[in-house]
Amino acid sequence: MLWLVLHLPRLPLEVFPGLPSPSAVVRRERVVVADDAAARAGVVPGLRLAEAWAFLPCLAVQERDVEREQGALTRLACWAGNFTSEICCLPPQTLLLEVAGSLRLFGGAKALFERIVAGCAEQGFVPQASLAPTPLAAQWLAFAGDDQPCLDKGELPYRLGRLPLSGLDLPAQHHARLRSFGARSLADVLRLPRAGLTRRLGGGFVADLARALGDLPDPRPRYVFPECFVEQLELPARIENAMALGFAGNRLLATLCGWLAARGSGISKCIFEFEHERGSRQRPATVLVLGFTAATRSAERISRVFVERLQRFELPAPVERISLRAEAPEALPGRTASLFGERGEGAGGESVAALVERLQARLGNGKVHGLSVVAEHRPENASRRVEPGLLAGEKLPARLLPASAMRHKDPGPRPLWLLRRPQILGEVAGRPQCGGPLRLLAGPERIESGWWDAAEPDAVGDVRRDYFVAISVRAEWLWVFRSRAGWFLHGVFA
Repeated sequence: MLWLVLHLPRLPLEVFPGLPSPSAVVRRERVVVADDAAARAGVVPGLRLAEAWAFLPCLAVQERDVEREQGALTRLACWAGNFTSEICCLPPQTLLLEVAGSLRLFGGAKALFERIVAGCAEQGFVPQASLAPTPLAAQWLAFAGDDQPCLDKGELPYRLGRLPLSGLDLPAQHHARLRSFGARSLADVLRLPRAGLTRRLGGGFVADLARALGDLPDPRPRYVFPECFVEQLELPARIENAMALGFAGNRLLATLCGWLAARGSGISKCIFEFEHERGSRQRPATVLVLGFTAATRSAERISRVFVERLQRFELPAPVERISLRAEAPEALPGRTASLFGERGEGAGGESVAALVERLQARLGNGKVHGLSVVAEHRPENASRRVEPGLLAGEKLPARLLPASAMRHKDPGPRPLWLLRRPQILGEVAGRPQCGGPLRLLAGPERIESGWWDAAEPDAVGDVRRDYFVAISVRAEWLWVFRSRAGWFLHGVFA
């Protein structure tokens, strides 16, 4: 096993992105954490608030919000699902990721480590990270700020031995007792007899040493991903331009994709809600729905649709907080990557789905649709508009059939483009006219009947037509028919 630890020492401050600098978070009139500007002025954790203000009168102070910190930690756990589903939350400020099974997928331990740390920073958190074969060793290394990966269990005594006892999360009485022994580093402790340590410090401390070195098992409870995804993000400042919401929205989308990857699922729809500034004239949240032609968990694909929608989205008022909701995940198994590393969205169904989604985002959902063949002999009824999702391989309704399933007996040629309503043509000496006389090349093909819907509004009804393929004086190939009412143009061949 290989454990990657993300320790977030500034999490109490990072959950308040709008706090001006210099700033600090306090609990019971004592400083919990301060930003860099306050720290340079002497504001350190544990300092009384009155003393902090004496050092820095302009210090902005915020009471610690443990519930908000817990929400941020679980949101980060969902985001980490992009890399592994084996995640442990250690409140209030630590996350454990078991990444041994992810090394080959992400190019090795070093590349994976750097990618996770960089991604965590993109989510708005500055971690102290470490990588080790046991979870407790990784925690101790992270607490001490040692970010050099340790991949070999045999290196643990040396790597842990360099750590000062002051950097470990040990009880105060243990620190005092070990100092009385003359121990200043973990190497000094490891040289002491285990039996004597057990008598003086108790079996729990010695068992922790054994777990850190890998001599005892150290099972950890796994984080259980929620059934539905509902996350929100407070903005550091009011935003009035919809495009400016893209950065924060993409943070939430990365978290959503991690949640989907850990669950092996995809989504066909997700919902953004933009909450406006509070006041006497509070507006309801503005809703933005993202729809997809087929279930997906591709961050690039979802983000592309999101940005397209934002480009044509107008906010009725400034936004202070955004939330993202996905309530109906669909099973979406993994897929083997290409041998030569081509992108997954090539010339197949996914590229069609991505194109349809971009068109929907630009033109509107109601203006993009697919066509499907229907088992009907009258041309007007031989096809139906269908949802664009059917283009991505979804199951067709019973009456909608792919063209290969149709059973015509030697049908005549059919044009790709049918007019919405047949256009009446002139006639001279029995010949149809369309910018001049038409020359009939093929036909007639008789199409008749349809009495069953003659009484329905806007139905085609009972027809009796003789269809011909004709060519005009402009070399246009046309599909025309003759009925009792005369000659009509019904379609144009490509």
